[in-house]
Amino acid sequence: MSDMTFDKMVAQMTPAMYDSFKQAVALRKWPDGQRLSEEQTELCLEAVMKYEVAHDIPENERVGYIERGGGGTDDGAGESDTIKWMSR
Repeated sequence: MSDMTFDKMVAQMTPAMYDSFKQAVALRKWPDGQRLSEEQTELCLEAVMKYEVAHDIPENERVGYIERGGGGTDDGAGESDTIKWMSR
């Protein structure tokens, strides 16, 4: 049995693996088209997030980043912190 822990595996991830995991999470599919299970999605997302922190990926380029718009104008409607979901 291997002494590989999750953290060690993340520490050994290459940029190509990071990109592949990030895309897999976004599409919920592996590059071959097979759907990720819920557990695979969670593990890939955790690995991506740990990789981003370990490699000092700028916050605005990280998974899940939402621009908060500091200092923007508020039209008085109270929507400055509202997230609007739009479907295509």
